[in-house]
Amino acid sequence: MNSYRQPGLVLTDHRFTVPLDHSDPGGEQIEVFGREIVAASRAGQELPWLLYLEGGPGFGARRFTGAEAWLGRAVREFRVLLLDQRGTGLSTPANRQTLPLRGGPREQADYLAHFRADNIVRDCEFIRPQLTGGAPWTVLGQSFGGFCAVRYLSSAPEGLATVLITGGLPSLDAHADDVYRAAYPRIERKVAAHYARYPQDVERAREITAHLAEHRPESAGHRLTPESFQSLGIMLGGGSGSHQLHYLLENAFVRTPHGTELSDTFQEAMRAATSFAGHPLYALMHEAIYGQDERPTDWAAERVRAEFPQFDAATALAGDGPVLFTGESIHPWHFEVDPALRPLRETAALLAARTDWEPLYDPARLAANDVPVAAAVYHDDMYVDTAHALRTAAAIRGLRTWVTDEFEHDGLRAGGPRVLDRLLALVRDEG
Repeated sequence: MNSYRQPGLVLTDHRFTVPLDHSDPGGEQIEVFGREIVAASRAGQELPWLLYLEGGPGFGARRFTGAEAWLGRAVREFRVLLLDQRGTGLSTPANRQTLPLRGGPREQADYLAHFRADNIVRDCEFIRPQLTGGAPWTVLGQSFGGFCAVRYLSSAPEGLATVLITGGLPSLDAHADDVYRAAYPRIERKVAAHYARYPQDVERAREITAHLAEHRPESAGHRLTPESFQSLGIMLGGGSGSHQLHYLLENAFVRTPHGTELSDTFQEAMRAATSFAGHPLYALMHEAIYGQDERPTDWAAERVRAEFPQFDAATALAGDGPVLFTGESIHPWHFEVDPALRPLRETAALLAARTDWEPLYDPARLAANDVPVAAAVYHDDMYVDTAHALRTAAAIRGLRTWVTDEFEHDGLRAGGPRVLDRLLALVRDEG
């Protein structure tokens, strides 16, 4: 273990060896990384543990600088573990560079089938006794981390003292088709709100889309297409996302000796915003997190999109309607345009066709839950359907909700200590 300091904090890096397949504990092993953080003034004290599970899937835990945001509130009473879920951050990586070590696409897909919430929770339970001496811990789950927390309640509630969820109550039984059928109208509302705020972006988006359709430029090997441009709508789910999108669009074009072209600044910003190089598991596993039965996910977002023709860029350009952005959806074309994903397109197709996903949630166990749980549900959350979330909240015994329109999906980041305070007060019956 390696310990070091930041202002007001002591940090300790942990590396845990866990089974790839927990049903075969003597089989192949992988590494999972966690960063312990404690207030310097309390470093020598016995404190309860708080495990943080990041959103995603496919993102390592946030790298804080000092006691910022919600972490500053947490270390007042907890020893915190920021976990890089398997395949992310400093845990054994899973990407275009490492997955060929597994073999071909079939072997890669079989390997990645172990990277869902079920095995993330098994990792947590494998790690917990090593840190807490067997005591249960509090889990704070953001977005997909909340999905993992609900799985935890379903499969190993004995390991939990308290559960706090922010923007991450999954449907217990929805197929991926149902998830995206609910998602497209939410995204359309977010786009309408953006264009109402920045009406000049309507024509600007049409001009950019038309240019991309005609020229199909590349930036660092990344093919810039109308569809990838539309996917910038993923930004609209955050509190400042609409403003960030507007600023990205405002310098799209530049005059050159060859006429008007997309500026290098815009192309680089678009490439960076749409690249999965830093989080390929998001693209590979995104629909798999909804697989719970013998039905394949089968590129659900792409299939369901056909039910919403207003999202078709060519149709928008042929008429006088706005180009609608998309977001929070993965499509086959992602594995053609992004060099970080291109070598993995067959692997992704095999995951989309998979029919042996195990159920992730246990409704009967959740209905009998006795772990204190509180969840922040964000009104009209672009990433997690509010109606689905509230149905799940009602199905988990004793869960208390805080439904708010004060924040978007990134409320834990934006609201920091106040969000964590509110959830802790709910589980402690203080408000």
